[in-house]
Amino acid sequence: MNTIQMPQSGVKKFFALALIMALASSLFVIAPQTSSAHGYVEGPASRAALCKSGQNQNCGSIVWEPQSLEAPKGFPAAGPVDGKIASANGAFPELDQQSATRWAKVNINSGPNAFTWKFTANHRTTNWKYYITKPNWNPNAPLTRNSFDLTPFCTDNYNGTQPPTTYTSNCNVPARTGYHVILAVWEIHDTVNAFYNVIDVNFSGSNPADTQPPTAPSALAASGTTTTSVSLSWNASTDNVGVSGYRIFQGANQIGTVSGSTLNYTVTGLTANTTYNFAVRAFDAAGNVSANSNSISVTTLAPSGPDTQAPTAPGGLHVMGAPTSSSIMLMWNPSTDNVGVTGYRIYQGSNLVTTVSGTATSYTVTGLNPSTTYSFSVYAFDAAGNQSAASTVSGTTAAASTAPAWAPNTAYAVGAKVTYNGAVYECRQAHTSIVSWEPATTPALWLLK
Repeated sequence: MNTIQMPQSGVKKFFALALIMALASSLFVIAPQTSSAHGYVEGPASRAALCKSGQNQNCGSIVWEPQSLEAPKGFPAAGPVDGKIASANGAFPELDQQSATRWAKVNINSGPNAFTWKFTANHRTTNWKYYITKPNWNPNAPLTRNSFDLTPFCTDNYNGTQPPTTYTSNCNVPARTGYHVILAVWEIHDTVNAFYNVIDVNFSGSNPADTQPPTAPSALAASGTTTTSVSLSWNASTDNVGVSGYRIFQGANQIGTVSGSTLNYTVTGLTANTTYNFAVRAFDAAGNVSANSNSISVTTLAPSGPDTQAPTAPGGLHVMGAPTSSSIMLMWNPSTDNVGVTGYRIYQGSNLVTTVSGTATSYTVTGLNPSTTYSFSVYAFDAAGNQSAASTVSGTTAAASTAPAWAPNTAYAVGAKVTYNGAVYECRQAHTSIVSWEPATTPALWLLK
């Protein structure tokens, strides 16, 4: 047998190259797993979404997690600071690079447009708001509040309910020409945070606005009903340009979206022996929406025999927002059950912290120590006492702040820091505090750090 020998220098180079390739491979696998999960605008594609798809280059780590542009809510009084609007307060600084040629642009026209969000954790929502740059904005300067018309051209209220995994706002975009930036803000209902996406758009003005909606879907029908699900189907709508998709409604709430070529949808997570009403609407690329299809009522099946089936484990358990020195907020996606989820049990290590209702998808654990890592588990259970497998997550509290506690009748200068309910706030505007001007309720005066 022949033996192949390599010079010593060649051996070193070979192993060095192998090590580099191994490290690169591990980073490739690990990077997506470290991302947090919330939501982003996928149509018209946001700056971050185009980074993910590769149409925008040199974007930094946002390519792994376009859904993570999270900052305090309350724009324009609060929210990301000027110059860091695109990056949600600097978390992904490459996104704040601003010039007329830096980013790929999506062609749109003024008038009706559809803005579609993709959620990887679909939290209870207050609203979605949409802002656009002023006609005379400077595309070669950092994005600031002065860049935008601070009255949103569209507000889509959702009243604290939970959207489906995709959701579309139908908005009338103001008249503009050339390059502009649209700021889309998703305000979470039960946290202090929101998600901020900028969309680089180009108004070509070459095509007349499409104002004709599709016809209503017809012959909506149900089949395959079980204790927790039902399959819906309908006949196609028509449109003068083309049907982009269909939105499925359960009562007044949109619960799903499918493409224009899909004529069916399976609704899951229902409660046994319960009546539900459904309808479907068609929409086109310009955001025009049809009238409702015929409405149908469906009653899920009653369970047969004793209930021995446990709910599914809560999905997407994660730490929401920045922990304070004494609290961590947990959020998860709802579990499903063959009859219905009665509640959730939250554990800190092996100790039961509390039990919340089956409609809850969040809980803030308080009374924690600063700079400490905790492990949490959430279980779903049903009325028969069946309990799901656990979903687990770890979170680390913030370091104890040296800032003094907020107090009324105190003069605060811009930049002064205080603590309030375990969180740290920075003064945005010099003032003398009074009762009812607490930091948590006056975002115009205080910025959550």
